[in-house]
Amino acid sequence: MAERRLHLRRRADGAVLAAAMLAGAASAAPVTVTVTDSAGKPLQEAVVYALVKGQPQQTTTATAEIGQRDKQFQPHVTVVQTGTSVSFPNFDTVRHHVYSFSPVRTFELKLYAGTPAKPVVFDRPGTAALGCNVHDRMTAWVHVVDTPLFAKTDAQGQAKLELPAGSHLLRAWHFSQPGTALPAEVPLQVGGTPVRAAVQIAAGG
Repeated sequence: MAERRLHLRRRADGAVLAAAMLAGAASAAPVTVTVTDSAGKPLQEAVVYALVKGQPQQTTTATAEIGQRDKQFQPHVTVVQTGTSVSFPNFDTVRHHVYSFSPVRTFELKLYAGTPAKPVVFDRPGTAALGCNVHDRMTAWVHVVDTPLFAKTDAQGQAKLELPAGSHLLRAWHFSQPGTALPAEVPLQVGGTPVRAAVQIAAGG
């Protein structure tokens, strides 16, 4: 009898957990964000992210990769959560010297081929501009955010997020903004249905 009661309790606990998971999934909604400049032109490669209460600000396990191919950084813009480890593999036949002098993360990966043994950990939010000390035309950006909920816009200036119901803060950043400019932000209310939001950025040339 005791074993039967224990079995029934485990089944009940499992049912409660499953119901909670289904309720959480049901309360999330797709959010489509359109980012434009002050003239209304869609901005590609804009970073869009949501600050949601209860979401972890930092990660200790996330990884990302910024490669060098044909003497270019790929991708050109990378968005990561604070604490992410980023590797910089060199796929070219020439050596590169990758660096950033940005306060968010200052580092140097001196002349190398292949992949450096240690990744670079981006442990502060903000923007790091990347360059190559050998090939001046090589530039890229890493935007570090205190949330796991982020995306980049496509050629139509649109990005998609899956957000829980509630009142959130939506932010957007583009690499053409002046160096001291803060991300644009708008309040966002999410219910159980799809949401569309628009953010305008005073981007530079």
